[in-house]
Amino acid sequence: MTLEQDVSNIETQSLAEFTESAYLNYAMYVINDRALPHIGDGLKPVQRRITYAMSELRLTADAKYMKSARTIGDVIGKYHPHGDSASYEAMVLMAQSFTYRYPLVDGQGNWGSPDDPKSYAAMRYTESKLTQYSKVLLSELGQGTVDWIPNFDGTMEEPVVLPARLPNLLLNGGTGIAVGMATDILPHNLNEIVSACIHLLDSPKATVADLMTHVRGPDFPTGAEIISSPEEIQQTYETGRGSVRARAVYSIEDGEVVVEALPYQVSGTKILEQIAGQMQAKKLPMVVDLRDESDHENPTRIVIVPKSNRVDLDALMGHLFASTDLERTYRINQNVIQLSGRPGVCSLKELLSQWLTYRQTTVLRRLQFRLEKILDRLHLLEGLMIAFLNIDEVIHIIRTEDKPKQVLIERFALSDRQAEAILDLRLRQLAKLEEVKIRGEQDELATERQSLEQIIGSKARLRTLIKKELLQDAETYGDARRSKIVVRQEAQAFSERDLMSNDPITVVLSENGWVRAAKGHEVKVEELSYRSGDQFLVAALGKSNQTAVFIDSAGRSYALAAHTLPSARGQGEPLTGKLNPPAGSRFTGLILDEPDQKYLIVSDAGYGFIGQVEDMISKNKAGKSYLSVPNGAQAMAPSRVEALDEQLIAAFTTEGRLLIFEAKELPELGRGKGNKLINIPSAALKSRAEFLGHVVIFSASDALTVYSGKRHITLTLKELTHYRGERARRGLKLPRGFQKVDRVEIKR
Repeated sequence: MTLEQDVSNIETQSLAEFTESAYLNYAMYVINDRALPHIGDGLKPVQRRITYAMSELRLTADAKYMKSARTIGDVIGKYHPHGDSASYEAMVLMAQSFTYRYPLVDGQGNWGSPDDPKSYAAMRYTESKLTQYSKVLLSELGQGTVDWIPNFDGTMEEPVVLPARLPNLLLNGGTGIAVGMATDILPHNLNEIVSACIHLLDSPKATVADLMTHVRGPDFPTGAEIISSPEEIQQTYETGRGSVRARAVYSIEDGEVVVEALPYQVSGTKILEQIAGQMQAKKLPMVVDLRDESDHENPTRIVIVPKSNRVDLDALMGHLFASTDLERTYRINQNVIQLSGRPGVCSLKELLSQWLTYRQTTVLRRLQFRLEKILDRLHLLEGLMIAFLNIDEVIHIIRTEDKPKQVLIERFALSDRQAEAILDLRLRQLAKLEEVKIRGEQDELATERQSLEQIIGSKARLRTLIKKELLQDAETYGDARRSKIVVRQEAQAFSERDLMSNDPITVVLSENGWVRAAKGHEVKVEELSYRSGDQFLVAALGKSNQTAVFIDSAGRSYALAAHTLPSARGQGEPLTGKLNPPAGSRFTGLILDEPDQKYLIVSDAGYGFIGQVEDMISKNKAGKSYLSVPNGAQAMAPSRVEALDEQLIAAFTTEGRLLIFEAKELPELGRGKGNKLINIPSAALKSRAEFLGHVVIFSASDALTVYSGKRHITLTLKELTHYRGERARRGLKLPRGFQKVDRVEIKR
């Protein structure tokens, strides 16, 4: 053959076509033969092969344990041509009671722990056998219920799928990542799933909402509570996609928090590390100790010791739920290999409906297989009965004929198998009693045949049989729900303010804008040292976990966390190092209070309003425009409002005028200019000949002491009434000698 002829026989294909074909073949292999479970038995190929290989090794629940290495050797040598470590890891998961809701493998030795599921011993050290629950998958295997295919080398056969008597897919769940798709199915309670199956058999048109009267939600083996709402769970079951949130279960013992159950697949060691990390970072000042008291009797027992009995333990746990794996969200993607052989996402009803279809087919095949066995046996018994009724002639034929089998077939109209059975009879079976046994067996088999034929021919009888078997298995393997379904509020992590200690502090602000914070409320601010040319302006008493608010003369408000302020051991630091006020402005006010506390906010132009601290807080270094100040005017120091409906406001102008009115006449605003407190002529305001000098908010029972130079006068209730009027009036002149007011004090 020439080179040209040789080349012409070569098939050519473009690289793009070859790559696409190879990738698709690989993708479908991974999807169908590795990653996704089958809806029939709920197993992936490696799990199915492990279960089948163990049954072939006679490793049933009542057998002795066998080295796991022996089992894995059979699995990879006969059925699963992949790595031993991957196969053994799959086997380990099937044995872990904290991973599988209903384990398939009974392990002896170190098979991992909830703290570290991958801490299991090597397969040469562990022993294993199947659990009782595995009978659900294997008990009908040899009864013609499933199809068989050659193994990877064609030397033996393996089942395509196991004849599951229960929907194992939902009972144990499963996860897998294929090419372009994945599956995440959570475990469920056996009794609930069986109840839903029976309901669906009785009412094929039942909705997901109807099924949820039986299946309330997933059921985790660890016992953590499910906190998703029923509406969220129903939406997930209807679409086959969604998520479910689970939260650890805790109790209070002697003022300490005891975590008793962790979310599914969450390590207790990791939880301890997460909480300890927050304690070391000083993000949990209310926790002083953390202990792990878990043992064999209490697989999960994590003790959290609070700093004192004043700590809100529910709020503490809410923070831990939000910031650690004590609360976890689980993705649900019910993507499975369906009866059609194609992968697809199924709703709860679709999963149960398809499994029931699979179960009906399986039971029909089992019944048909048994019926064929009975018919075959009856056929043989019929031939044996003919032989017993004609025993002498049969013996004569056998003794005298060269080909007795053919003669028997012709003489008594027997089949080949009947004649063979007669020839295989032992002498002891020729006794008279054997005839009675044959007739008894015929009667029994005839009754069973009639029953089988009735069930096979009636869908109603078939459903009744399936329901009966489901209830029997539920009674054998069912147990109580472990995961309670409780609707909880969304967990909230502590803010930075919540995590700070609430020690009493005094914040001091100087006229030149230098700030500092001293511990306690007994600080003598006048005795503090100030820089040359500077002096005390204002001080505020509060707590270290509050936010300090500063007001400048331009009406802008700024906020700094109180615990970040410099210590009062020195002379403080300038606010301009932390904030960026506009040029030419100066700080005039300071507030250290709760966010909902109300304050009187005014400008010396005689305008103001009632505002709340939370509206003044800004994260911006440049602050926020809070009080609108007219040109030439300045913002004044804010005054605390104790009881708005019961307090009065006294407005003093620099011309010695005083107006007193009710505080509730002013509006409550989030920001703005406010309303007029006292009427000051515009020309006087513009020229700064007169403006608002002092403003005081006080109770009706208080007296006011007005200081002017070295003189002072106390205005009691009777004198103050003289200055009462409506807001925005001109006010009345103070007595001679008090036209220039230096300061005003409240006398209670």
